Amino acid sequence: MVVVRGVPWWGLVSSAVAPVLLVGGWTLAAGLQPGSFDAVADTISSLAAQGAADRWVMTLALAGVGACYVVTGLALRPAASAGRLILITGGAATVLVAVFPETAGDGGSLPHTFWATVGFVALAVWPLAAGRRGSLVPAWLGQGVRAGAAGVLLGLLVWFGTELIGGGRQVGLAERVLAGAEAVWPLAVILACRWSQARARMRRRSPASADMQD
Repeated sequence: MVVVRGVPWWGLVSSAVAPVLLVGGWTLAAGLQPGSFDAVADTISSLAAQGAADRWVMTLALAGVGACYVVTGLALRPAASAGRLILITGGAATVLVAVFPETAGDGGSLPHTFWATVGFVALAVWPLAAGRRGSLVPAWLGQGVRAGAAGVLLGLLVWFGTELIGGGRQVGLAERVLAGAEAVWPLAVILACRWSQARARMRRRSPASADMQD
């Protein structure tokens, strides 16, 4: 029998804060840019790039989101250690994306590109390594759900990569959809695990309740 440990409350908090902080950060940062900012064509990183107006907003948001991923990975005890480690790696890489912003001009930043790539890939593939076998393992950590989630995330990653490399006009939109999906999935898994925990507690209490009635 596989013993499934529960998800602590602070894991639920960190997983819920991540998407709120991400979307709130890019929305607020875009509103602070002079003139019109095109969220469909312009990337999230451009909001934290050197020379961007109030770049500290998106910088802090990215660092906070990365920290949330790390905390969520530590809290996701029902998942396999390999998946949790990959999620934590994605979080650490996101923090480093904030530490190494894009440089001004068209030259780009190699450290920024490297850590952004590590972060996006890790956050897309961690579901594949997060599963465990056993009747007590939450269904959302089962093979089919994990494969489906990773397939969607990798598909969005390919879309973003295609737009970025090909100079597409929807690179900003593709990045936001990808980043948003990667932020929401840990929350969905945490909620599923917490629900599974609640059901397990109810099942354990039911026989006791029946004995008391007898």
